[in-house]
Amino acid sequence: MNETDKKIHFISGLPRAGSTLLANILAQNPRFHATATNGIADVMFGVRNQWNKLVEFQANPNEDAKKRVLNGIIHSYFADLDEPVIFDKSRSWVSLFEMAEEALGYKPKIIVPVRDMRDVLSSFEKLWRKTSASSQLVQESENYFKFQTIEGRCDVWMQANQPVGLAYNRIRDAVIRGHAKDMYFIEFEALTHSPKETMDGIYSFLNEEKFEHDFDHVKQVTWENDNVHGIKGLHDIREKVEPVESDWIDILGHASEPYAGLEFWRQLHK
Repeated sequence: MNETDKKIHFISGLPRAGSTLLANILAQNPRFHATATNGIADVMFGVRNQWNKLVEFQANPNEDAKKRVLNGIIHSYFADLDEPVIFDKSRSWVSLFEMAEEALGYKPKIIVPVRDMRDVLSSFEKLWRKTSASSQLVQESENYFKFQTIEGRCDVWMQANQPVGLAYNRIRDAVIRGHAKDMYFIEFEALTHSPKETMDGIYSFLNEEKFEHDFDHVKQVTWENDNVHGIKGLHDIREKVEPVESDWIDILGHASEPYAGLEFWRQLHK
């Protein structure tokens, strides 16, 4: 198969919202290849920006050549794969919709895993508590005094340059820019409570023939070295897809109050 014949879709959502689980469920389909968290979007972003800075290209602009180079980067990256459908996982893609469309030559479809923001923050709080027994996260070393309280830790995670705040702002902005029709929001609760119905919805969104997934035996085929994040097991998944009960009330208490009702995506199709 010519690499340019492959269909490339994206997974780009909130952290702690099931994107790794979703990627490994999708990978059960022999037509599909799903990546771990990938950096090719940021490579393309860097090439685009550097291209525009070079005085030689400023003096002799060639937008068609730039487009071919960006197209070549992403297709060359996946050229060794036999699967015709690729799911590239990166939280950068929702902020790079326009670049992706220009490079690919078609409007990309993005699956957007999301979750109640209080449960996202609760998950980060639990990770911090577990990790703090033996090591210090970089966020704590850079925000030591704020990290002395639950309220402070939540505030740090929601900052525009931190994982939760950055992802949330990117998703919201993509909707404001008019891309909602090409985004398919997957609630973590729906994926874990009703996986078959949720996956059927994804297949309809992608115009792909439905596939019988095994939700009791999800083999993990995407792996990441979570030591680089300072949190062991950050991207490990359970073999069986089953409900995960909400616990933000017990974990965050009153610190959760500022983050109630932030799930704007629930209003998109009402």
